[in-house]
Amino acid sequence: MGRQYFGTDGIRGRTNAGVMTADIAMRVGQAAGIRFLRGGHRHRVVIGKDTRLSGYMLESAMVAGFTSVGMDVVMTGPMPTPAVALLTREMRADVGVMISASHNPYEDNGIKLFGPDGFKLSDDDELAIEAMIASQQPLAASAEIGRARRIDDARGRYIHAVKSALPDEIRLDKLKIVVDCANGAAYQVAPTVIWELGGEVIAIGVSPNGRNINDHCGSTHLDLVKETVVASGADIGIALDGDADRVIVVDENGAEVDGDQIMALIGSQLAARGELRGGGVVATVMSNLGLERCLNARGLSLLRTAVGDRNVLEAMRRGGYNVGGEQSGHMIMLDHATTGDGTIAALQVLAALVKSGKRASELLHQFDAVPQLLKNVRFSGGKPLDNARVQTVIAEAEAQLAGHGRLVIRPSGTEPVIRVMAESDDEGEVTSVVEAICEAVAAAAA
Repeated sequence: MGRQYFGTDGIRGRTNAGVMTADIAMRVGQAAGIRFLRGGHRHRVVIGKDTRLSGYMLESAMVAGFTSVGMDVVMTGPMPTPAVALLTREMRADVGVMISASHNPYEDNGIKLFGPDGFKLSDDDELAIEAMIASQQPLAASAEIGRARRIDDARGRYIHAVKSALPDEIRLDKLKIVVDCANGAAYQVAPTVIWELGGEVIAIGVSPNGRNINDHCGSTHLDLVKETVVASGADIGIALDGDADRVIVVDENGAEVDGDQIMALIGSQLAARGELRGGGVVATVMSNLGLERCLNARGLSLLRTAVGDRNVLEAMRRGGYNVGGEQSGHMIMLDHATTGDGTIAALQVLAALVKSGKRASELLHQFDAVPQLLKNVRFSGGKPLDNARVQTVIAEAEAQLAGHGRLVIRPSGTEPVIRVMAESDDEGEVTSVVEAICEAVAAAAA
């Protein structure tokens, strides 16, 4: 069965249009509620959200959906995605919901669902819920309608859990840290965590108004955190996205440190302590070749998956790995969380900075990145990658890069775009290869 609602990370779209309406949100709540009404106990769902204006509408709709089929609802208010996953498991809930469109602009929103184990739903569960959304679900008897309540201690629970990811002796007293919360879900918890650990916190992106989430701030818009780090003389900058499941770091000079460098640092440090499982790290096909070479030189492996933190997580669980992530900043540390957690990953970086006594620019430069170029080619219809000329150009590029570079070509899962990425030690070669393929794809799509 094809997917009408669920994409690579839950359901996402422009609010009050397409799949992201109050009506559909209510039906998702009903379908997910029925799917997880298992056993004779009183059933419960945890619902969190980020700071988007539309979160109020979608939260109310989902509460109506869940309670109408007999499930009790616990609402946390604005909380990071990993906090919802944590609370779902800790509160013995049957399902968890995060209302967020992550790093997208405020006009978009999304619904992420977690099972009782705190992990994102399986394909089977998502397909079952898809099928149920289209039909009327049996409503609970009047006496069995669910109750809804807000809890006040969600932030404290999550803060305690995040701090527990560090050894008790780690303190951040000597560090001045800029924390950019993207005016999103972590605007209260992330600065508090670092302050409680002793850090001097300069908090930015902590004044959400419903419309400014990810607006020229956060992990996808780094100019603000870079400028603040340099202007304040901070030791390091931490930039989260709207739902705080990803992090990008900025060193004391304002230079970006992406997820590949963070994975190299965390993986290597855990390996040195004998705590890295799986013999390496899991990342996607988009991670830089420099990361792979760095890990290999240290006796560690890099397992690559398709793009998406869900694919990374599935590979980690199958292979017994405890560290994985994406170049974009999703960091999954299964010893501490069931999904990506930008705050926990940031703390691992800060702890390493404390222990090493080095400056961030020195510690976080784990390897020299191989020249990499990514370009997108938009098309209006058809399948450009099936074109004979495109396939010939791709084959020629693969032969040219064989043994010293990589080529990744994939259609986007969310828009009519072909993504073309190449990397090689020869920057000029990378440019020529990508341009040739993009030209061929554009011609085929014309």
